[in-house]
Amino acid sequence: MSPTALRDAPAARHKPRTSAPLAATSAPSADGLRVGERDYWTDFYLAGDRSYEWNHGRLEEKPVSDCETWLVYLWLLELVRHYLRAQPIAQVVGLEMGFRLALPSGTVIRRPDFGIVRDDNPEPLLPLDVSYHGIFDLCVEALSDKDSQSVDRDLVLKRAEYAAAGVPEYFIVHREPARQAFFRLDDGGLYVPIAPADGLIRSSVLPGWQFRVTDLITRPGPEAMSRDPVYWDFVLPGWRHLEREARDAAARAEAEAARAETEAARAESADKRADAEAAARAAAEQELAALRAQLASR
Repeated sequence: MSPTALRDAPAARHKPRTSAPLAATSAPSADGLRVGERDYWTDFYLAGDRSYEWNHGRLEEKPVSDCETWLVYLWLLELVRHYLRAQPIAQVVGLEMGFRLALPSGTVIRRPDFGIVRDDNPEPLLPLDVSYHGIFDLCVEALSDKDSQSVDRDLVLKRAEYAAAGVPEYFIVHREPARQAFFRLDDGGLYVPIAPADGLIRSSVLPGWQFRVTDLITRPGPEAMSRDPVYWDFVLPGWRHLEREARDAAARAEAEAARAETEAARAESADKRADAEAAARAAAEQELAALRAQLASR
């Protein structure tokens, strides 16, 4: 069953068959089992606690990444979410949503760890979709290195499949920088590495979205990024605006206090001058009175 058919089918057909033994939570892995595409969508796509992809008629269980790689993935996903809050030009799907790739070699169904669908994508992502019926604009995989087969699946096989299907950008993240990879389609439909510029990876799918490659390892928090020129255009821009307003208000209050202090000092100085002048006048008047008294007595 195609993803479109799955979407358009009655709701009951969206649900896994709870009686299917191979899809049950307690069942052993069905990795490598040959099943038809219809059976994949109905029995294995949404069922159980295992995540399966479908590769030319065989099930492939998605391997689990280690905790550190998972944290790298989560940081990058949240960075995308920050960007889309500031620039709502796309949707992000982080639920291993599957999409169907009709390749020259046959059909495969892949479930990227998260995918981006731009609003101008010819196939919209609908609110009730449980699979995506078009081609993602960007796919991200968190590399599992439990065995060489898992590594080759992301670095070699999926790279070729996503390029052939026309996914514009493909990112692979991992706890080790040497195993991270970032690709973009060239004019010939092949993936070429995205070379970091000034240490930054910049996306063409999400204009203005960028990240420092080393930050995938250090993973700074939102507050720090909101003060970093690499990120401050899309990570909590309102927060930075409020901080700037608070600083400006504090500066204005400080300047007003300084002006008030200066005015008070001026007023005190004026009072002292007035007192001194009054004392001088009183002394002069006393002296004049004494002189007049002396003249009168002669």
